[in-house]
Amino acid sequence: MSGLDLGHSPGGPKKLTEEQEDKVKATLTTLRPVDVGFKARHTWTLNIIRKWIQREFDQRFTEKGVSKLLTRLGFSYTKATYSVVNANPEEQELFREVTLPELKEQLDQGEIDHLLFEDESMILTYLALQYNWFPKGQQRKIPTYGHHKGAKLFAAIDYATGTVIHREEEDYTTAAFQRFLMDVLIHYPEGNLVMVLYNARIHHAEAIQLFLREHKRLRLVYLPKYSPELNPVEGLWKWLKHDVVNNVFFSKFYYIRSHVIAFMKRINRHPLEMYRPTSSSCIKIFSSIYIGKLNIYGLAVWKSLCNIIVDSSGFLVKSLIRQLARSMCDINLNNSEFIS
Repeated sequence: MSGLDLGHSPGGPKKLTEEQEDKVKATLTTLRPVDVGFKARHTWTLNIIRKWIQREFDQRFTEKGVSKLLTRLGFSYTKATYSVVNANPEEQELFREVTLPELKEQLDQGEIDHLLFEDESMILTYLALQYNWFPKGQQRKIPTYGHHKGAKLFAAIDYATGTVIHREEEDYTTAAFQRFLMDVLIHYPEGNLVMVLYNARIHHAEAIQLFLREHKRLRLVYLPKYSPELNPVEGLWKWLKHDVVNNVFFSKFYYIRSHVIAFMKRINRHPLEMYRPTSSSCIKIFSSIYIGKLNIYGLAVWKSLCNIIVDSSGFLVKSLIRQLARSMCDINLNNSEFIS
């Protein structure tokens, strides 16, 4: 009798063949509804997909049935993201494959002592609302005065440690940027520094060039134009807004300042938080970091024992590895078989 126990309901037979399911995946991934005959419709909805399947394969689905089909095919209901059309793919590839690896190697060999990424962002008194848990049928209401006063921030992330330096200013001017650079030099009183940043006008100003000639241990390296995905500070801003600003009403401007300062202090008290495998902020910020290169054996050991995130080239921060070894795996990584 135990052989008759299915354990679960197998459900009815699939309505679409494997070839038809492959066509559904390809169509939703590469085409828009307007491309397959739905005039003036540019977004795939369950109702449009249901109609397209019925027209294409003569199979009837409910919207709930379409949802289950898409889930089984590996789809999820997500918000679209922007892709900057003015970006130069060749320049981006050059940065990924040549410039960044060279900087990593220079840092690893001690030719430079600190590698930083820099960016600016404005934190408004009210920002975009975001999804949160609340009783069904109700919405959390966030008060607002309706004006756009906010804090203008400069920030730099230390590529090897995750430490953040930030400064608030009244505006994004050459003088403000120069003050931030001085903050960075004070924070790192010794050693050579490289700062990777955007091609903004204030970053190229003559006053900045003069400042760099006076402080020769600081060098600026510019990212390809229109390439926010190459700057990990973009992830820091998203994390800051998600954790501190969104869905929050600031009745006084200085409340924003205090929240931002508290956030930055928390980051700097626990910089490893940005590297935690279970942390979404880790993925947001450091999707392609890292200096010391692991051999295949070491990489496999670390992925299996620690489940830490590595980029496509297998780079990890040596100091991070050693800290994780002490705190997570208690492995002695001074052995050269782990780090090449």
